[in-house]
Amino acid sequence: MKALSIKQPFAELILEGKKKIELRKWNTNFRGEFLIHASKTPDEKVMKEFNFADLPCGAIVGKVNLVGVKHYKNELEHKADNDKHLASSFWGDFGFILESPKRLEKPIPAKGNLNFWEFNGRI
Repeated sequence: MKALSIKQPFAELILEGKKKIELRKWNTNFRGEFLIHASKTPDEKVMKEFNFADLPCGAIVGKVNLVGVKHYKNELEHKADNDKHLASSFWGDFGFILESPKRLEKPIPAKGNLNFWEFNGRI
């Protein structure tokens, strides 16, 4: 199954249903369900900003459905969706629109990768 590595706390915010758009610097034609891999290294600044102290890292933590991609053409468009992506434009101009997040009962340790990648383990 396809997986996408996402830094904490963004992976957690997706699972909580608070982050509905994942920002990337690249576009994709992929649509469908994929696994959320919490990257090995969290974004410490953003962890503090959202009041998280300890979240699983270096593991598959859940799954979500990618239903579309929005291309932000300027800062005004990007800021209009701030409540959905919860991040700065530094993370990219392409917004992966996410629906139906599901948390795994127990994180599955895994190495991440860039872009979408294949996870061949058991879920």
